[in-house]
Amino acid sequence: MTAQTVRPPRHSARRTLHRMWEYRWIYLMLLPCLAYFIVFKYAPMYGIQLAFKDYKLVGITASPWNNFEHFKYMMSEPQFLPALKNTLVISFYRILFGFPFPILLAIMINEVYMLRYKRLLQTIYTFPHFLTWVVMAGIMLNLLGSTGMVRKVAEVFSPGIGENWNLLYNKAIFRSILVVSDIWKEAGWGTIIYLAAITGIDQSLYEAATIDGCGRLQKIWYITLPGMINMIAIQFVLRVGAVMEGGFDQVFNLYKPPVYETGDILDTYIYRLSFVKSTGINLGFTTAVGLFKNVINFVLLMLANGVTRALGQETVL
Repeated sequence: MTAQTVRPPRHSARRTLHRMWEYRWIYLMLLPCLAYFIVFKYAPMYGIQLAFKDYKLVGITASPWNNFEHFKYMMSEPQFLPALKNTLVISFYRILFGFPFPILLAIMINEVYMLRYKRLLQTIYTFPHFLTWVVMAGIMLNLLGSTGMVRKVAEVFSPGIGENWNLLYNKAIFRSILVVSDIWKEAGWGTIIYLAAITGIDQSLYEAATIDGCGRLQKIWYITLPGMINMIAIQFVLRVGAVMEGGFDQVFNLYKPPVYETGDILDTYIYRLSFVKSTGINLGFTTAVGLFKNVINFVLLMLANGVTRALGQETVL
């Protein structure tokens, strides 16, 4: 085979430019997305070096290197390891209990035959996603607070049970409240992608299963779940890759000092260290913690991706 037989045609570049011009409006619509990632994702990576420097007003480049002092302080700070533990535990609970819930909900919605009722259910379950955690925190306070509905109902059956009542201040169940409220808010939104995966399944498989006498559970187990497995694997890898993100908005709006022991995560810990305590904002230290989180997320993402690929499933990388 000569070199000329494998050389691309001379007009290939011209053809590519012609096709790009033909679809120019589609490429134009991509520009805001590209600009978003460049401005908010790639450009800020220049500031990562703050994790290894003592920041001065002269600028990042002129600030002196500090021989990993921020990382040394991070490991010696007494509240860092408890916050790290809480972040990992809460994220593990969310994966264990919260990850399967949208899958089950999508399957149940798909099994509803009445189209109008199915659309109504999708609307009801998806609506909480569009509420901010400030609104959700107010709802949780009205339900579980010292004057909330749950206390009033409990007092009807057991007078006097409401003394010192505030479930949001109970550190023993605070993590459970975080997981349940997160499922309540996001499970309906999470079903959208799984319902899309279900609609891509060949309907003739269900018809053949019906002819063979399969029931609903058998169709779900042998057709629906296998048809969703690639999407489940991709979502699982992405969820594992965000383990160090404990959900700042949710925790910040729900937690109070009585539950710091079990509810304080890395993000809220950094917030309190920077804006509540008198230490002031330490840009280098906060950058070091952020870099620490991202490195762990990256490692876990690659591990989960490798395990998923070894099991024969499609992955994100």
